[in-house]
Amino acid sequence: MYSRILVAVDLDEPSSWQKPIATALALADCFGAKVALAYVVPDTVLMLQAQWSVSSVRAIMEDARIKLMKVTRDHAADRDLEEIVRSGPVYAGLIEAGETFEADLIVLSSRRPEMKDYLLGANASRVVRHAKCSVMVVRD
Repeated sequence: MYSRILVAVDLDEPSSWQKPIATALALADCFGAKVALAYVVPDTVLMLQAQWSVSSVRAIMEDARIKLMKVTRDHAADRDLEEIVRSGPVYAGLIEAGETFEADLIVLSSRRPEMKDYLLGANASRVVRHAKCSVMVVRD
């Protein structure tokens, strides 16, 4: 049913990826699927922290890649997972990562919405609306 599963990871919120990773690995076991973890460095972070320096942007992206590799080691050391790091709007980066990985399922978490989510739109809901593949939302 699923052969390529992408898991969205927010490196700043461990509770946002613990259940989705476990869910994706269980599905991968059932279907023999490949799994990738994806993190998107929000463009606001790059603008605020990088101060438009190319070397700063590279450092932020490399730091994110190292942290994502640590998540893989800590939670799926015995698995051959791919790590994908993108930058930009989170929902767009996740959709792009899914397309690049050729995912047929994106697994992500969603917490109960707050007022700001109703005004700005949650990333999870945008991924659900715009992804070309199936999306599984795992509640925290």
